Amino acid sequence: MRFDFTTEEKEFKNQLSSFLDEALPEDWHGPADESRDDHWALNQQIKRGLAERGWLVMSWPKEYGGADSSPMMNTIFAEQMAYRRAPGHDRFGTRMFGPTLMRFGTEEQRKKYLGSIARGEIQWCQGYSEPNSGSDLASLQTRAIDKGDYFEVTGAKIWTSLAHRADMMFMLVRTDLDATPHKGISLLMVDMKAPGVEVNPIINMAGVHSFNQVVFDQVKVPKENLIGDMNDGWRAGMTVLNFERSGIDYAAWARAALEELIDYVKSEDSEVNSLKSDPTVGRKLAELQVEVEAARLMCYDVSYRQGKGEIPSSEASMSKVVATETYIKVLDYGLELLGMYGVLEPGSNQAELQGRFFKLRMFYTSGPILAGTNEIQKNIIAQRGLGLPRK
Repeated sequence: MRFDFTTEEKEFKNQLSSFLDEALPEDWHGPADESRDDHWALNQQIKRGLAERGWLVMSWPKEYGGADSSPMMNTIFAEQMAYRRAPGHDRFGTRMFGPTLMRFGTEEQRKKYLGSIARGEIQWCQGYSEPNSGSDLASLQTRAIDKGDYFEVTGAKIWTSLAHRADMMFMLVRTDLDATPHKGISLLMVDMKAPGVEVNPIINMAGVHSFNQVVFDQVKVPKENLIGDMNDGWRAGMTVLNFERSGIDYAAWARAALEELIDYVKSEDSEVNSLKSDPTVGRKLAELQVEVEAARLMCYDVSYRQGKGEIPSSEASMSKVVATETYIKVLDYGLELLGMYGVLEPGSNQAELQGRFFKLRMFYTSGPILAGTNEIQKNIIAQRGLGLPRK
């Protein structure tokens, strides 16, 4: 594995950084709150700017709006966007659904949807988890009944990020009610504006509306919206998750938060000056620096394997576990250092670091749960990576 960027990659990183310097407000600390219209408008503005520069889907084939660049360029892009906590990166479309559609979709589907993703014209969301089906995803019950010219979808999805902003959803549905759990599942594309689709907001404990419950009441879905073969959706659906788990976002968020903490400790503020000379603080920050850098390199390894044509499974799970747990450790230690002033709400004149760490810690409690819980990831590592039997 190469541990240095090429000249082209370094130049791109500098160009992206300069673009974000101009696109983000001067006082931007992020992350964006998708329930705020001004934040969503900024998201759309930045996404259009990224698309105009050809940066949203650089590794895609040119015929679908990409530049045939290496997956490492995508990793640099994702890392820089996450490090700056910048909106505008449609992870559902560009990272998860697009690559899956290239592998399992028809040529007509690719032509219809991939270009719109590359141009930043369409927002996707993911319909996997259900009120009674989370880690055991194969137990999902949302059903799609074959009505001849179309499927009739009835059921509910939950924890659906950005459903309130999305144009389309890619979702797993049960198309054979009599099949065993992992069989009889299909992958469909659904128009979020179709009659019978109802989106109900879920406000998380950080006070942010990102999640939703989506109810489907006899929604008509055209047959041409089936991705891959009928009743073979589990294979395509797991490919989506492998792409989702291979992101570097959490490692970049952890690096940004850790650097904020280090700057805080090194500040000349009399209230925190004693932290600078405390050896236990220095040791802990050093330990976290090691973990952040290790998580970052594991994510680079996933990108390196993708560049060789692999679809990393256990490696993607390892990077997801390490990066999410490291990020939580950084946020927890940040709150320990900031003390009671660190848990004040943003906007309080006594809140340390504008109350960001408390807000981030509440929001990213979901990190080890999203894209498959870390417990499930460890099962994948054991079974697919180490060759151990299922229990």
